[in-house]
Amino acid sequence: MIIKKNIYIFIVTFESILISSMIPIKIPIPSIENIYRVVEVPINYQIPAVVLLTLICSGEFLKTVYFFYIFIGLFFLPIFFDGGSLGYLITPNFGYLIGIFPLISIISKFNKENSLSFIKFMKYSIKGLIFMHFTGILYLTFQLLVFNKQDLIFYNIGLFTLNKMPFQIISLIPVYLIFNLINKLKLKKWKIILRVNWII
Repeated sequence: MIIKKNIYIFIVTFESILISSMIPIKIPIPSIENIYRVVEVPINYQIPAVVLLTLICSGEFLKTVYFFYIFIGLFFLPIFFDGGSLGYLITPNFGYLIGIFPLISIISKFNKENSLSFIKFMKYSIKGLIFMHFTGILYLTFQLLVFNKQDLIFYNIGLFTLNKMPFQIISLIPVYLIFNLINKLKLKKWKIILRVNWII
């Protein structure tokens, strides 16, 4: 029964990572021509989903799920945002995918503190994002040096880090609100159970 439950959790977590990586974030903004227009933000839901799943599950469990996600994307199906296969190893994106492992580790440390502090959450999350982007920058720099394309290093850092990180930081706010709500619902559930047991 426990094994079956773990399999269900694994499948749901894997699907969450997979689906979130495919959906771009779009926001409505005021427009002169129409009432509003929809603008696509240069990130998808993968980072917010990974952070939330790390808070809900254990970090070690999520690392295992994420490893399978990368393994399947490299060897079986093109499930990454820009495709897949072993050819993905020579794209700048892959370094940022690897960088999610240290992100999970750092968020997991916050989770172990059992804290609901917004300041602490943002501190750990931004630290995790910095490590993720640092890993991505190291990977793309090494890659471009190998292919003798040093002139593209700063362009790629701007495209994959400076262009995306501010939006990723903003996306952490709704993640915290959802996590806080989940914790409150859990606490309410336990209060109801305790009250029923006390009445009995």
